[in-house]
Amino acid sequence: MKLAKGFVTQNYRDEQLMVAMGQPGEAFHGLVRSNATAAFIIEKLKTETTPRDVASALTEEYDVDFETALRDTEAVIEKLRSIGAIEE
Repeated sequence: MKLAKGFVTQNYRDEQLMVAMGQPGEAFHGLVRSNATAAFIIEKLKTETTPRDVASALTEEYDVDFETALRDTEAVIEKLRSIGAIEE
């Protein structure tokens, strides 16, 4: 899985902003604001990966156990999936 084409991110101050451009923008009209953890997850999703791989990367970057990292990763992925931002 990975972040769908057409979803573009930009860092602004202490948060990441994401919008849909082109065809994805026809279905999703909004702005996604992400905190540092969600932004980290989204960055990892810019290349083909799995939730487990993203969670492992989270444990290396932050002081968090694998189960919590996996739960957080899956929550972010589900939110992104709900707006069409995930390619399976």
